Amino acid sequence: MRLVLASASPARLAILRAAGVEPLVEVSDVDEDALLAELGADAEPVDTVTALALAKARSVAARVAATERECVVIGADSMLFLEGELVGKPRDVDAARGRWDQMAGRSAELFTGHALVAVGGGELGREVIGHARTAVAFGVPTTGELEAYLATGEPLAVAGAFTLDGRGGWFVEGVEGDPSNVVGLSLPLTRRLLAEIGIGVDALWARTG
Repeated sequence: MRLVLASASPARLAILRAAGVEPLVEVSDVDEDALLAELGADAEPVDTVTALALAKARSVAARVAATERECVVIGADSMLFLEGELVGKPRDVDAARGRWDQMAGRSAELFTGHALVAVGGGELGREVIGHARTAVAFGVPTTGELEAYLATGEPLAVAGAFTLDGRGGWFVEGVEGDPSNVVGLSLPLTRRLLAEIGIGVDALWARTG
């Protein structure tokens, strides 16, 4: 069984590879801003990230159905719920700095929507969705540390302007819940969703030897 990752995230790819899966990577062409506008500012965090994940998975599944006769496509979307606001990637360095001014010394929740779309016989099949939520406690970087971190560009490319598995990990004091969710893909949740469509994780593991 082939797994198709509907994401350009190197962190999600690294999670799957470390867990024994070598996915085909296909980036979706979903207009996230348009979908967010359609959902509206009052949408619940869970509904927002799940809708984005499903849109990505559907987009890629429709594209690969002609070439991948049997596969499962996984889409994911992560956002940070901070002080009553759901935030994604910062627009620029100033936005990332402002985000850290809010986060430093506080806790926030990282939501990741997950969606799987089965493809069989060149046609789209069953869809399953879910979400994972992990609490993240942030430390307080010094002014010099924060400016150096912003200069790397790393916080501009990730939801919430931080990473757990990169330089941002220096400023994370702890997590409550699934740490793989903070990186971008919850392995336990993905396993449960795969089981819903009758696929065991061992069917996805790269064969060796």
